Amino acid sequence: MTTQGLLAGYRPGTTLPQAFYARPEIFTRDIDLLAARWTCAGHASDIPHTGDYMLADLAQEQAIITRAADGAIHALSNVCRHRGSRVCVKPRGRTQIFTCPYHAWTYHLDGSLRQAQHMPAGFDGAAHGLKRLPIAVIGGLIFVCFAGQPPAIEPGASALAEMTAQYGWADAKVAARKTYSVRANWKLAMENYHECYHCGPAHPEFSVLHALARPGARQIGATDAESWAPEANGREVFRLMHSALAEGAQTGSKDGRRLAPLMGQAAWDGRIIFTELGFLSSFLAYPDHGVIYRFIPRETLLTEMEVLWLVRGDAEAGRDYDVEALTWLWDVTSIADKTIIERNQAGVLSRAYEPGLFSLMEPGTRQYVERYVAEMRSLAG
Repeated sequence: MTTQGLLAGYRPGTTLPQAFYARPEIFTRDIDLLAARWTCAGHASDIPHTGDYMLADLAQEQAIITRAADGAIHALSNVCRHRGSRVCVKPRGRTQIFTCPYHAWTYHLDGSLRQAQHMPAGFDGAAHGLKRLPIAVIGGLIFVCFAGQPPAIEPGASALAEMTAQYGWADAKVAARKTYSVRANWKLAMENYHECYHCGPAHPEFSVLHALARPGARQIGATDAESWAPEANGREVFRLMHSALAEGAQTGSKDGRRLAPLMGQAAWDGRIIFTELGFLSSFLAYPDHGVIYRFIPRETLLTEMEVLWLVRGDAEAGRDYDVEALTWLWDVTSIADKTIIERNQAGVLSRAYEPGLFSLMEPGTRQYVERYVAEMRSLAG
């Protein structure tokens, strides 16, 4: 059956047909969709100085995120304007200029062409800078769009800005990062992260600390907001949701005790905030640290989950926080998620698989899937 036929036959309230988790041609269309959305590329503290850069990926797309001399952060396509070679080959570093290793074309930090030797008369260097990509910096979080005109980032950007201001993320720094390679389609990874139906069986460490693991806990309150309408509406999807920790717990640690200095204007009030902006980025704010999840589709059956832990900018490892203790909860959770997502993929590839009905504890996953279907229908025209 064609992709259009599969989309037309989708039944709301169920998981997707097998083809959406297995066919390379659908994965290619997924990347067309995701490349035109906002996705988190990382945190500004990773590029604090002029000439600092880092790379951000989405399947075959790659952006150079760099800080120019005036302090501005730019997102540049990592594709040389001569014959298409990658310009930067290291995932992060510092430089005064970007030099393509193939034919030595050089570019300024803002992407403009600096030098291209032995070009014919009439060559317009000003028209051959690295292509600039749409970029937005919200509370220290860097978002990039890889292709086309991005969707409206509001009202999600304002909600995220309020959260990051409260928790001081603009002045935070990355204390640790880990990457988990998952042999599964990206949609199965994202579906897993939008429900806590599995938390009891799979995440006892998380469940003992977080009220979200309890049935009926996901309630959108007066101070919460979301935009996951089941139709393509030209706005980026987002969600901001407050949740409670277990009684007496201050943060996400083995014993519930604080792990690092208090961040921003946060308080030890037993609450945390889950936020997401875009199809591939989610954030968790504890009073003393933050967690950034970046999901990176690589291939049809390969997804990377990069997790970054934030602490207050002046906090020092060994004095103000212990890295192993800081990363424990979301490391053990991510390892468990890798296992269950890969098992999910193995079952979905079976001839016995057919779309299943979402439970009452999976409203977020249902919203995610139905919005995905709507966007794919819109993309198909």
